Amino acid sequence: MRIEVGGIRHLFTMSSAAEDREPGIPMDHSKEDLGGAANTGDYSKHDMTVCLGNSEVKSSAVVKYSAAPPPTTYALLQEKTDLKLPPANWLRENSKLGSAGTTVLGSSSRSKPFSSFGMAYDFIDCIGDDVDVVSDSENIKKLLKIPYSKSHVSMAVHRVGRTLLLDELDTQELLRRSSQTGDWTWLKEIYQRLIDQKWQRKKKSKEHWYQKAILSKFLYYSINGDGAADPVTEDMIKDDEENGAEEYSSSWPATFTSTMSEAEETDAPKQENVPEDGNFALGQVTSVGSTEQNLPTLFNEGENSQGLRNDFVRNIMWTFEDIHMLVGSNMPIFGGGRYPAVSLRLRDSNKPINILTGIDYWLDNLMCNVPELVMCFHVNGIVQKYEMIKTEDIPHLENCTFSTRVVKDIAQNILSFLKSNCTKEGHTYWLFKASGSDIVKLYDLTTLCEEAEEEKYQNPFTLPVAVLLYKVASNLMLKACQNRKHYGKIRTLLLNCVKLLDPETHPQIIASAYYMLSELFQLDELPDEDGGESLRAGGSEDSYSDEDREEEDGEEDDLTEDGEEIGSYSNCGRPQDDSKAVAVIRSVGELSVPEKYKSTHQIRPSCAFPVSQDKEERCRHVLSYVLKGLKAVDGSIKKESDLPAADPNTPIPLKYEDGAANGAAEKGISLLLEKAGSGQVDQKHPTRSGMIPGSWQHRMKLELFLKASKAYYVLSDAATNLLKYGRALRYIKLSLQCYDAYCSVSETLHPHVLQFHSQCLSLCGDIQLMLAQNASNRAAYLEEYSYQTKEDQEILHSLHRESSCQDFSMATDLAMDPEYQLFVSCRCYEAAHELLTSEVLKDQSSDQLSQVLKRLGNIRNEMGVYYMNQAAAMQTEKQAKKSVSAAEQDLWKKSFGFFEKGMKDFESIRDSTNTALLLCNTGRLMRICAQAHCPASADESRGEFSPEEALYYNKAIDYYLQALRALGSRKSHPAVWDSVNWELSTTYFTLATLLQDYAPLSRKAQEQIEREVTDAMMKSLKYCDLQTETARQPLYQYRAATIHHRLASMYHSCFRNQVGDEHLRKQHRSLAELHYSKAVSLFLSLKDAPCELLRTLLERVAFTEFTMAGQSSSVAKLKSLIGAIEIMSETRHAFQLIHKELLEEQTEQIEPSAADSVGSPNKSSGSSSGLDLQEVLKLIGVFEPSFSFLLFQVIKLMTTTKRKPSNKDEDMLKNYKIVYSKLLRADKNAPLLSRVELYIEVLQELTTLTGSENTATNKA
Repeated sequence: MRIEVGGIRHLFTMSSAAEDREPGIPMDHSKEDLGGAANTGDYSKHDMTVCLGNSEVKSSAVVKYSAAPPPTTYALLQEKTDLKLPPANWLRENSKLGSAGTTVLGSSSRSKPFSSFGMAYDFIDCIGDDVDVVSDSENIKKLLKIPYSKSHVSMAVHRVGRTLLLDELDTQELLRRSSQTGDWTWLKEIYQRLIDQKWQRKKKSKEHWYQKAILSKFLYYSINGDGAADPVTEDMIKDDEENGAEEYSSSWPATFTSTMSEAEETDAPKQENVPEDGNFALGQVTSVGSTEQNLPTLFNEGENSQGLRNDFVRNIMWTFEDIHMLVGSNMPIFGGGRYPAVSLRLRDSNKPINILTGIDYWLDNLMCNVPELVMCFHVNGIVQKYEMIKTEDIPHLENCTFSTRVVKDIAQNILSFLKSNCTKEGHTYWLFKASGSDIVKLYDLTTLCEEAEEEKYQNPFTLPVAVLLYKVASNLMLKACQNRKHYGKIRTLLLNCVKLLDPETHPQIIASAYYMLSELFQLDELPDEDGGESLRAGGSEDSYSDEDREEEDGEEDDLTEDGEEIGSYSNCGRPQDDSKAVAVIRSVGELSVPEKYKSTHQIRPSCAFPVSQDKEERCRHVLSYVLKGLKAVDGSIKKESDLPAADPNTPIPLKYEDGAANGAAEKGISLLLEKAGSGQVDQKHPTRSGMIPGSWQHRMKLELFLKASKAYYVLSDAATNLLKYGRALRYIKLSLQCYDAYCSVSETLHPHVLQFHSQCLSLCGDIQLMLAQNASNRAAYLEEYSYQTKEDQEILHSLHRESSCQDFSMATDLAMDPEYQLFVSCRCYEAAHELLTSEVLKDQSSDQLSQVLKRLGNIRNEMGVYYMNQAAAMQTEKQAKKSVSAAEQDLWKKSFGFFEKGMKDFESIRDSTNTALLLCNTGRLMRICAQAHCPASADESRGEFSPEEALYYNKAIDYYLQALRALGSRKSHPAVWDSVNWELSTTYFTLATLLQDYAPLSRKAQEQIEREVTDAMMKSLKYCDLQTETARQPLYQYRAATIHHRLASMYHSCFRNQVGDEHLRKQHRSLAELHYSKAVSLFLSLKDAPCELLRTLLERVAFTEFTMAGQSSSVAKLKSLIGAIEIMSETRHAFQLIHKELLEEQTEQIEPSAADSVGSPNKSSGSSSGLDLQEVLKLIGVFEPSFSFLLFQVIKLMTTTKRKPSNKDEDMLKNYKIVYSKLLRADKNAPLLSRVELYIEVLQELTTLTGSENTATNKA
């Protein structure tokens, strides 16, 4: 059980001055409290700063994990205690030390050769960025003692991001194994070629095993001073030697012991332990932490039982100056009395402490934050005395004086050297220094073995490195959602991971790595500006994959594979015999020179995460990784013989059909709805390909299928936005095929998967709708739909291993019939709606449900409009009939049914605007129904206005009014409001016009019809918005003018035909004058209705003439005539507009002929004028005699009057005569333009006359 140690870190300074006691002074046994309780102060939480004179070496340590309880009290042994005799508790567990007892006392086996990996697995958060080195404390000490020691150094170095993992590589044991089994022949050949051609195994001396036994017995005595001693015999010593030798007998990888010089062996004895039984198989060392979200737990935690576990008693985060190290330590730590933490050491009094031993003791205490050490001196195993030495005093002890600053420089130089040269993640580097040599060499074993001619080597580090790369990437994936700068690091880690592994041996890790690579690409949004920058700079700072290396080599020819070393170590040129080494330290003395080696931090400038702003490119990256993952999974499934043969290079046809048979379509869509609505899938038996539900293959395929489906969905959505609807349909078909395969192997369809499926169905509905609306480009869409990439074909092949992928074929076929496409689109939306309203999702995704309902309402509107247009077209094409055909009625019913359902959809989401639009379309449908019921007489002329027409027009009016009520006011949606308002006004106007023009006199009285016409006209006028400045304002003005004109004409007719009721006649006369006046005013404001203005004025003159006929007084008649002439003078505006349009038409007729003469390509065909010349001639035919008659009557009355005329009257009479004379002399056969100009001239004269001298004349 792990004991996590943490808390507040304290900083204290250990002065170099001897405050309490000079080093080497014996301890006062009488003052030592042996009986007191152990001080359990948490020494591990303290930081340590060692001050040395005017300079300072900073060191702090925090225990990350400890398997041992707080330091226990140690026993001071009596003088003359014989350590050769074993204590009673020797090699037995001790309750004071807990489960870590034997390890604390140095009795258990040493750390495994993969010890750094065990620590890295346990503290995965630290790997890659936060920590520079992960290693056993013994390896750290050995490296820092290189300049002082003649011992050989052999270590394996691996890089993960910015972190280096160091492990002892015992070449002695490996070469011995190679001689016995031949497994490591390649390493032996490399060793013999590069290091030593004549290799001989060095055996440990008897003295070595004797010193180990004495140390172990001393430590056991120290925790139980009362233990009885057993006599030691020669046989026991011999057994100790044999047990030590057996440490080398277990098969590789096995427990290792360090090889040291004789001086180190005696001065710094190691806590060697009894070797454990069992080998470690690496095949199962793969794990994804159970706490990782959104990443499948693919692997079993096998490393803890397979030799990769963290065997150290404590793991410490040690910061030495600016170097951060995660170290493992088994050093025994004791406490007691006023000394809360001390290290206990045993020394032979006849052998002084040398510099190697001093550095060893000092570094051990620094790493473990132990402020003091207790030294027990013995002679030939007989205890002599104890001494207490402070940690900061160790560098100043006699015979072992050393500079801590030099040790610091050594550490910084070695780290810089390794970081600058161990650049390739996944490669195994070998740091080697031969015994007695001053040269340190670094080899890339991975590259050397790949170059060897022998059979492919089996590097035992490959799998642990790959798993570590995978674990670090998995851990970073959890942080990626908060900080996308990790994406580049994750990509590098995973690419290096899959590069190390054999797909046939480790498909599980490879498939998972490719899945995580696919997860790096955000499919739902484009990276923002800051995110893009962080991704581009997001690679591991100074590590990269071989792919990146190859790219750099191709771009920069001046950099060799170790070009960085050439730049960093200009003084390290290599002779030919060192050509195989990546880098060489020519003399270990260089390591003591401050900043001799500097790490290069710009090693991989081009290794950045590929950020693309193009969605299709990102999706293609995703699909590429998904395909590789699927291949890894498929390759691990052995049931190949049961599958139908398929060639991944043969395209799988994407069929298309016109879908005319709706019966088959209904059946297919019902299956779609059934498939979409199923939330649970019974999956108890092996899948089609032979996968067992719950296996890693099963879980991985689910993730990959879903990821591919999402990628194809994004591709389809992007193609839709580009209006590439054929391509979009192909992608959504592939997306749904991936989803179909997912359903085939999934045991349960989770809510988020069903939500995504509803999105796919909605998008499929959108695409089918767009295809229906863009039928003219069908050939191009078919070409896009039929295209397939090789990658898509291979993914389809993998899908077909699990499913036929035909469940959604009806929804994704490219049909040729727009009606069928609309039908499929509607069914897709219905399926999506059914999913979102199912029991599983009914309480989720309200926004998504609103979107689907809006789409559903829209497609039902589209289908309603489609059938309505079909009915209108049928009505236009058919011959005159007395009855409506059954086909038309069927189309009406279909259209009305879709409109009604669409309105319910929009009402359910309170979308008043679209509800109003559908009500408006329903009103239009009612008008089409009314037009279809138009009666025809025997001569095919229009009959009386029928009751059916009235019924449907009134229904249309009702729907338009409902639409206005749904909107509430124009502010809610001005465009829709104006549209509905216009349609309502039009319907009222049409109803009134038909009633007026084709009055149903056979069924209704004239007065009733007049009332209905007046009512409908006034309502139409009510909805004519004359005030708001919109595009329809001129149309509203024209309609209002037309309504007033029609009402005036109707009252004119009533006045003319009314007999008897004088009050009613006066009312009709007054209304006629009112509406004529308003009609003229509105027509005058228009620029494009001269004929209507002229007609209205002529009717008004005729109305005045009819009124004058009933007058008997000459004065009254003269007044009426002058009023009529004033009205006639207003026609000048109409003639001016006609004159302008005639001139434009004449100009247009001249310009084409001129253009022809110069060969101009711009030709005009016909007049752009909208003037109806026939209508103009007809109106002139009425205007001219009417005008002449009025002038003649005025001249006649003014001439025959009995009263004496005034001067003004004489001038008026003179002018009238002149105008009348001009009209009589006018050429009746003159061109129309000339005649119009004449009318404008004479009317201008009348206007001047009436305007200057008769301003008081009343106006009708």
